[in-house]
Amino acid sequence: MFKKIDKNANRVKRHLRIRKNLTGTSEKPRLCVFKSNTNIYAQLIDDVNHNTLVAASTLDKDFSGESKSNKEAAKLVGELIGKKAIDKGIEQCVFDRSGYLYHGKVKELAEGARSAGLKF
Repeated sequence: MFKKIDKNANRVKRHLRIRKNLTGTSEKPRLCVFKSNTNIYAQLIDDVNHNTLVAASTLDKDFSGESKSNKEAAKLVGELIGKKAIDKGIEQCVFDRSGYLYHGKVKELAEGARSAGLKF
């Protein structure tokens, strides 16, 4: 018998393995990415104080894209979170891909954040 591969469970294992060594501070927060089937979300998180500093997603009112689940939308979300972070005085962050491969939407979000001025 063949065992069906649960991709999300494998992603969660990767995420936990990565998160053991990855933390964000108020000076250099963690840029966390989450993808659903219909939307993409990004947050800048301070793990020391356990709070979210900046958040952006395709559900925001500031989001101006046509589609909410493609690479162009991910790039717009990256630019949006980059602008919000720069407005709050955050210039550097640590990128947390949440177990996703650095490819496609995750890569576009990272490039959008870099183009807005975030450094990681």
